[in-house]
Amino acid sequence: MTLFSILDLAPVPEGKTPGDALRNTIDLAGHADRLGYNRYWLAEHHNMTGIASAATAVVIGQVAAATNRIRVGAGGIMLPNHAPMVIAEQFGTLESLFPGRIDLGLGRAPGTDQRTLRALRVDPMDSDNFPQDVLELQAFLAPVQPGQPIQAVPGAGTEVPLWILGSSTFGAQLAAMLGLPYAFASHFAPDALMQALTLYRAKFTPSEQQATSYAMAGCNVFLAPTDEEARHLFTSAQQRAAGIFRGVRGLLPPPIDDIETFWSPMEKAQASRMLQFSFVGSPETVRRGLKQFVTQTGVDEVMVASAIFDHAKRVRSYEMLAEVVKDLAGEAAAA
Repeated sequence: MTLFSILDLAPVPEGKTPGDALRNTIDLAGHADRLGYNRYWLAEHHNMTGIASAATAVVIGQVAAATNRIRVGAGGIMLPNHAPMVIAEQFGTLESLFPGRIDLGLGRAPGTDQRTLRALRVDPMDSDNFPQDVLELQAFLAPVQPGQPIQAVPGAGTEVPLWILGSSTFGAQLAAMLGLPYAFASHFAPDALMQALTLYRAKFTPSEQQATSYAMAGCNVFLAPTDEEARHLFTSAQQRAAGIFRGVRGLLPPPIDDIETFWSPMEKAQASRMLQFSFVGSPETVRRGLKQFVTQTGVDEVMVASAIFDHAKRVRSYEMLAEVVKDLAGEAAAA
């Protein structure tokens, strides 16, 4: 059975504050815990006024404290921004407090622009060391070896599960080589999805953490009682996507009645390609779309993002999605 999880970028809607967004995150995580979702991930972004999850490990701790069952983690930590030992200590601390519930997804992109990288004291070339940094981090989380001079405390021996994140074939090759689970960011970068999944599965080498390949893919879901209402909610994401191509990254805008008056034909084409794997509509419409997506990709897990402006309607979307997931599981069991 394909599992479903949530990626929450802690979006900051227009008229709200980062504090509001973080409180919404904690509330949504509680619903996700009760609704049966498998994981709840947060992502590292910097200098983005519309995303409140920059201090990712801190937010993960708050979410884990507010939930009981669901796995909580990073999707992901941009490892070139940090010393591997510091990340081992942070996530070793989380695993020590919430044993068996913490995931650590790792990306090599900076999660920001070049100017902000300088503010973070990061050399843009540090991303070239990503494979070595992953191995170093893995060693810090492993049991202490005899005579090991430097230990991550907490961290050593926690063996927090690592994931490789990516939007190209580079991450797929690295995840396969290291024998780690792989998550593809198809919710905003869909082009190389099938190529990356094929490469990952073909090249996968078993490891102590992962005996067989395990692939996850991201998508956007906007669910409402009717197709019309869902399409209305989706215009927030469409505006934000068009803003990226305009060089504008701001707060999450409210939905609008007519998206066609907002963007140019070129922006529409660019944003629509970026949001290709978005399933928008009533439960039946979304069920059909997700069923096709799972069949097409063969992924073990789907990571769902839903940048819905109104928090209550975002919660409602995930409640409705949980029912859709049950229907899909029933269909799979009966097949």
